Amino acid sequence: MKEKIKQLLAFNPKIKKVVGVILIIVGLTALVTPFTPGSWLVFVGFEFLGVRFLVWDKLKERFWKK
Repeated sequence: MKEKIKQLLAFNPKIKKVVGVILIIVGLTALVTPFTPGSWLVFVGFEFLGVRFLVWDKLKERFWKK
């Protein structure tokens, strides 16, 4: 089952984007509700969308100049 999910996400970028957006929405909702400790899902959603790589590259350029 795990392999099927990995293949589905690897070969269909639209599903990966939809899952990322859903995780961000759920994480933001969890951030404002007191009963759910799932605000970390925002970061997982950004990872699905690939935002970490964009931010990390910009940070590297800014702070680790040669």
